[in-house]
Amino acid sequence: MKSSMKAAVVEVDGSLTIRTVPVPEINPYQVLVKMTYGSTCAGTDLRIMEKGHPEPVSYPSILGHESVGRAVKIGDKVTSFKIGDLISRVGAPAMPELGLDICFGGFAQYGVATDYVAMERDGIPRSEWEKARVQKLIPADIGEKVAPMMITWRETLSYATRLGVKEGDNVLILGSGANALAFVRHCVYVKAKVVTIGSIKRSNLLIKAGAVTNIDYKSDEIYEQLEALFPDGIDYIIDAVGYSRNTNIALPLLKEKGCIGVYGWHSRADYGINPFKANHSFSVYCDGYDEPETHDEIIKRIREGFLDASLWYDIDNPVPLDNIAEAYAALREHKALKYLIDLT
Repeated sequence: MKSSMKAAVVEVDGSLTIRTVPVPEINPYQVLVKMTYGSTCAGTDLRIMEKGHPEPVSYPSILGHESVGRAVKIGDKVTSFKIGDLISRVGAPAMPELGLDICFGGFAQYGVATDYVAMERDGIPRSEWEKARVQKLIPADIGEKVAPMMITWRETLSYATRLGVKEGDNVLILGSGANALAFVRHCVYVKAKVVTIGSIKRSNLLIKAGAVTNIDYKSDEIYEQLEALFPDGIDYIIDAVGYSRNTNIALPLLKEKGCIGVYGWHSRADYGINPFKANHSFSVYCDGYDEPETHDEIIKRIREGFLDASLWYDIDNPVPLDNIAEAYAALREHKALKYLIDLT
């Protein structure tokens, strides 16, 4: 077993570097995981690097929250995993002896998973294992290069399900990034009618995913286009970006008892909905999501061929960990939705 590993670290100045750090130790309820692949997240990761994340972040910090890997060492009390298992949402732990924190820690060559089922069984308080609920066993027929997408798929499906989107609903999705694309697929799966407002450069991709059309977010005629597309009104507005401008433009078309779900958080501090633009009473969904609850359903949809990771990233040409900074530079220029990172 190696004693050291590479990890992608966001430094104090926001730059992304590759450091050599110790391979983590495990306790009896933990699993040492040799990481295989992870995927970038333009929203969370870039905000962390730009020091604009809405939650406190300590620097320097190991980046990455969409990584998977295989179990190579098992703690004595672990019963949910075995050697060779592929596990989701794994990351390296904080390393206080090095002054190194984690932003989930997924972009490292080794990580640690926790058997929360065993901890619950042994009466350990939920507060000590709650965060480990996202670390799920991935079935053998789900490929290592597909598995990183499960994190995005699980959380967006949980959100859409809790929001209540169903067959026959008219759904407006604001955004054209990775999460918006996931919302399109989930809403189309339940046979809702979907229209997006996003970058015109991504229209073909969004339509391929099942959107009726994509309206240019810069257009001066957004309302007129929406009115023509939704003559009966809109049941749900899902804002996958977090800017309220287009929410307010669409608000007069929201049906009575319609709902707005603000998933994106780019302007969380001053997101403003003008209720006087609405013609009816409406609700705003604020209850978030619970990623683990949709794990089995996402597996089902992958097996059905409905969820295809290649819509989000180039599955055949992963970026080596050593070149991860180049991937994020490309994300800043909107050259891709996501990149698959090779952590081996």
